[in-house]
Amino acid sequence: MNSRWVLAFLIVSLLTASECAKILGVLPVGRSHGIIGNAYIRTLTEAGHELTVITTEPLKNPPKNYSEILLTGTDEENEEEDENMFEFQNSGVLSSAIMLIMMYNEFADMICENVLQHPKVLKFLETEEHFDLVITESFLTESLYGFAQHFDAPLITISTFGSSMWTNELVGTPAPPSHVAHFMLSFTDHMTFWERLQNSAMYLLDHVYYHLLYLPKQKQSYDKTFPMAKQTFEQQMQNVSLVFLNQHFSLSFPRPYPPNMVEVGGIQVEGAKPLPEDLQKFLDEAPDGVIYFCMGSNIKSKHFPEEKREAFIRNFAKLKERVLWKFEDETIANLPPNLKIKSWMPQKDILAHPNVKLFITHGGLLSTTEALYFGKPMIGIPVFGDQMMNIRRSVRAGYAVLLEYQDINEATVHRAIHTVLSDPSYAKNAQLVSRSFRDKPMTPKETAAFWVEYVIRHKGAPQLRSPAMQLSFFQYHLLDVYAVVFLIMILTGAMVGFFVRKIYRKIFKPIKHVTRKKKRT
Repeated sequence: MNSRWVLAFLIVSLLTASECAKILGVLPVGRSHGIIGNAYIRTLTEAGHELTVITTEPLKNPPKNYSEILLTGTDEENEEEDENMFEFQNSGVLSSAIMLIMMYNEFADMICENVLQHPKVLKFLETEEHFDLVITESFLTESLYGFAQHFDAPLITISTFGSSMWTNELVGTPAPPSHVAHFMLSFTDHMTFWERLQNSAMYLLDHVYYHLLYLPKQKQSYDKTFPMAKQTFEQQMQNVSLVFLNQHFSLSFPRPYPPNMVEVGGIQVEGAKPLPEDLQKFLDEAPDGVIYFCMGSNIKSKHFPEEKREAFIRNFAKLKERVLWKFEDETIANLPPNLKIKSWMPQKDILAHPNVKLFITHGGLLSTTEALYFGKPMIGIPVFGDQMMNIRRSVRAGYAVLLEYQDINEATVHRAIHTVLSDPSYAKNAQLVSRSFRDKPMTPKETAAFWVEYVIRHKGAPQLRSPAMQLSFFQYHLLDVYAVVFLIMILTGAMVGFFVRKIYRKIFKPIKHVTRKKKRT
């Protein structure tokens, strides 16, 4: 009997050991992107996998099965921390297009050079390491996909926002501009003719610039760093096993995804922690509720122009509710007694508190996701990127009010706050979305862990890949078929015209001839 138990224990131990994989993570973008990247790391280390991660964001309290290659001294790390991001505000198609091109020309080069030219990474590439899987962010990082070729491992990419052309083309996801808005624009899935026209123009510009000017530079970096790669840059771009999206249909719009594009929105939200004592006391002792104000990790509230900052403070002073404001300059004076500022606050844990009645936000996807997970209505002040689209979507769903940055004054701030707090439908709609968002067969962490292990078990899981990946642009859009159909229609029309003329001449020419004879006689 004892021998059977020993045998069973050995079998279970072997099975468990076989499921433990060595995974390389390449997560070169910091700040809010790092929050999502670290959530994946935590998920996979908790699942028992051994991770080595190339990153700019060191993991706090790392587990034993985790090691990192910290990219110290990078351009991103050394860039001016006090940069005023309000200067990058984009509110139209033209400004969005300019910002997109700037991202292609400057941000992409910085990210990839920080990784591929870093001495620690170059030394790491000389080792004889083996990995079962490579995970990297899909955010202007195509040349980094070469790590999968270097270590002969399947590749999974993660998007810290929703789907885009950068992710769609990796797995063959259809994204018609008729109802799928470009992530840099503020449109929803119900667009007017003018919006569809602008959206189509943005898609065309993005597609042309991406393929003709941007990807060739990424290919050069790929070829230079990974000269022994078994697959070319183009082949690796078509050899991505899975794409994770930091999105969920209850927060956005339904989209057609192939099996290897998986939504795991909210992976960073789970597990709210106890608050620091001062914040816990401030929130607990607020009988009329609390407003939480945070402009994210990149945009700093201290850079609000003085007149806009004072517009908020004067309004906060008139409220019966308390206000928590993530404000980077804690020396600011003459604050009302119901306002508490701190340079950093644990946003997720604050939003989890039942006394929070309103969230004033820039509209970043992480912030809106966390707010909706806990069912909090919002006032959105979008500045750039996908923030405007996120807030427009929230306004349409009935749980947010848009406060345009350029329109901020004492009257508009009062109107926005009064609208959300006095109308219970905003909180009700946020709670409805929260219930829908949480209603899943598996948590985002469980979903991510399952699909990572699925790809490892099935050696890259080629059975998940869409056949669209094997089609050329002309084949995918049926342009060759349309051309043949058009040619057939022209030939058919020409033949019909030819026979009609023949018949016409056969029938009417003799009649005309007889008529002329009669006239002569």
